[in-house]
Amino acid sequence: MDMRERVVVVTGASSGIGNACATLLAKKGCKVFGTCRSPSAYTRKADEFFEMLQMNVEDDESVAKAAELLLSKESGVDAVVCCAGSALAGSIEDSSIQDAHDVMEVNFFGVLRVVKAFLPSMREAAAGRIVIAGALEGLMGSPYQALYSASKFAAEGLAESLRLEARDFGVEVCVLTPTSFRTAFGQRRRLVAASESGPYRKRLDGALSALARDEAIGASPLLAAKAVYSLLSSRRMPHRAVSGGGGQRILAALRPILPVRWYERARRKHFRLE
Repeated sequence: MDMRERVVVVTGASSGIGNACATLLAKKGCKVFGTCRSPSAYTRKADEFFEMLQMNVEDDESVAKAAELLLSKESGVDAVVCCAGSALAGSIEDSSIQDAHDVMEVNFFGVLRVVKAFLPSMREAAAGRIVIAGALEGLMGSPYQALYSASKFAAEGLAESLRLEARDFGVEVCVLTPTSFRTAFGQRRRLVAASESGPYRKRLDGALSALARDEAIGASPLLAAKAVYSLLSSRRMPHRAVSGGGGQRILAALRPILPVRWYERARRKHFRLE
């Protein structure tokens, strides 16, 4: 697919992988509309040539308003890239129901809101592509990231079902699974309040140090942006793509055939639980 002048919406475009995607796609000739919570507080970089719209993916009205504004400017949307996300760490016992609501509101319901806002115009045009940023935690549960993992597992199920439904209307859906990347995402990871002390604290610290290590040596977000461009410009999108490297990517691929005991031991060792 020739992406020049194609209209693309990228959520979470103020930082990280979302920003890298919006920047690269604009440079490739796409007409990009990035979204973030507070465009007025966002400092645009010199090499960014995309328009930033206000959108809070946690709010029905905000998403609907942004979609209405965009579709009033353009005849339709060719692609949507869902990158907005929220990170949370803490033990399951220490996590509150509100913590679960908060992370699901962004990582699952946020994706659902955006899809529902733009899917009708794609269906009517009988064409469109949707890329949903997943995570390795959406393929295999991670200790002390249970709620984050659950939100990403939910997004995986949504994407798989959406792919089956939307295909008959010319809309393709793909999950891009990034591994560890050098972004500020991990630095913004919120700890559940009750995790500040208690019996899980020592093991939580070990898991957090493993995450920090992975992110420090992770790939540039430009690599993920290139993967998104390749997906959108391909003749036909695959149902899944993985961007980045690392042993956890290999472990995710081997998980279905590994004995559970071996798999869980590898995960515990990676997160410094033993």
